[in-house]
Amino acid sequence: MEFVSKRFEELTLEELYGILHCRQEVFVVEQNIIYQDLDYIDQSSLHMFFKHEGKIVSYLRIIDAGVKYKETSIGRVLTIPAYRRRGLSRNLMELAISEVIKEGNMPIKIEAQEYLVEFYETLGFQPISEPFILEGIPHVSMLLKKESV
Repeated sequence: MEFVSKRFEELTLEELYGILHCRQEVFVVEQNIIYQDLDYIDQSSLHMFFKHEGKIVSYLRIIDAGVKYKETSIGRVLTIPAYRRRGLSRNLMELAISEVIKEGNMPIKIEAQEYLVEFYETLGFQPISEPFILEGIPHVSMLLKKESV
């Protein structure tokens, strides 16, 4: 398993294609979400992922503060079905949180799918909203403050 962390402009075309492919595989095909994935936020993000045998199998993006929210954000967190139950998403989230802390860009705001709230709470995130519907799926806004880590 290879870990990769790159800004948008550092990604190879092959890596960008792999990122878009796995996001489509999980969010559009598996979860049946009809949404605009290409949102011009990728260009202001740090992309972190695990590759296995050249294929991206787990991914997230760290969105710069001031782009989506005033806070730094983490989004598009996924692991493709064949690689789940191996702790890859947790590992990526821990690496992302460490990166944000290292850069001094706390707090972190996320929009968590409601069924994953408990997972994010184990990482120190706290709900800051009531459930709301985003792209047809219940979500909860959550915040991670430095003192929670």
